[in-house]
Amino acid sequence: MEYRCVQCGFRIKTLFVQYSPGNIRLMKCVNCKAVADEYIECELMIVLIDLILHKPKAYRHVLFNVLNHESTHFQGILWKLLVGFLVLDAYRSLLVKKPEEEWGTTMSFSSFFWIYRKMLVDVFLGNYMFLCSFFLAIRSLLKTSARFSRFRDLLLAILISSYFKILLTAMMVWEFPTAVIYIIDLFVFSSNTVALKVITKSTMNRCIGACFIAHAVKFCITQVFS
Repeated sequence: MEYRCVQCGFRIKTLFVQYSPGNIRLMKCVNCKAVADEYIECELMIVLIDLILHKPKAYRHVLFNVLNHESTHFQGILWKLLVGFLVLDAYRSLLVKKPEEEWGTTMSFSSFFWIYRKMLVDVFLGNYMFLCSFFLAIRSLLKTSARFSRFRDLLLAILISSYFKILLTAMMVWEFPTAVIYIIDLFVFSSNTVALKVITKSTMNRCIGACFIAHAVKFCITQVFS
């Protein structure tokens, strides 16, 4: 298994040497001469804060050194992330639809059917078109190889960098205006862009373009079938 230096992205064979339990020495990158992964000795909260601040080295740590397609149980982790992504997206769809409908015991069966039909279209068709357009945009704009392992790496980057969607769960407890949902969408967009730049090593402008195309296609699909 190969890891990456969180500073420059250079491939390295090991992140640390363990002499005894609790006694390790962090390895340095042969390319940039910096400590390859300083997050090994950091608390999880530090990693989360740096992810929120969109620091590329935090994304390299998570995507290459913690989770990658060569790690144990990668397939199971990927499925769990995908299910969580779809569930949160379904909840987002319900939140967007809620102000437009009357929710209560008097709602007819046809209204329930219409709402859940729209939710399924948003979640499954919307995300299918989102992923398809995302990978097509990557191949055309970023000139990235579409090997299967690469596909899984990119899918992992999308799912991990969509972690801002978990903030939607706060709306189960507190009332927020609908605008908050679209602010969260903007954070997801920016996080997707940083993760894509880390995983492909492309320019920021091209990554923004690829992410914009994918999110625009998803938005149009959900609006057409709403």
